[in-house]
Amino acid sequence: MDTRQLTKIALCVALCCVAAYISFPLPFTPSYVTALTLTLGLTAFILPPKQTFIVILVYILIGLVGIPVFAGQQGLAKLLGPSGGFYFTWLIAFPLLSMAKGAAPDFKRYAIADVLIAVPITYVGGIISMMVVSEVSLSQALVMAVLPFIPGDIMKACAAAWLGVKLNRALPK
Repeated sequence: MDTRQLTKIALCVALCCVAAYISFPLPFTPSYVTALTLTLGLTAFILPPKQTFIVILVYILIGLVGIPVFAGQQGLAKLLGPSGGFYFTWLIAFPLLSMAKGAAPDFKRYAIADVLIAVPITYVGGIISMMVVSEVSLSQALVMAVLPFIPGDIMKACAAAWLGVKLNRALPK
């Protein structure tokens, strides 16, 4: 990787760390509403899949060693907690989103791909960890990990798509 690619990766990791702090809890779930999925979508739109994976992995490792970059609880406890599944499925969801973005920047394709690929995959991880760790039923997990987040995740996917198109047109390849 050249300096430009490493700089983009480092900036995306830093944005993830900051975006996690743009968050608020919901009273009926241990999951937070954060700007992190917006940043991860943006990362997938401006970086290739391998580099997107690296950004997410580095972000998770930074949090794993105890640096406070996660929303709410920190370290291994966060990753093994009720919302830990979200973090692990990001390693799959957003590189796949990066693969699906296509060659030319396109808002509609970006937004639809985010909503149909990254969001559902992320929800699967959240549902699984919520059910296992919190020992709740599937219907309870849907209420705790999916349903209240759908409108915001659609808006964040659209915002990431819009920013992704703008940045891809502005940044040199």
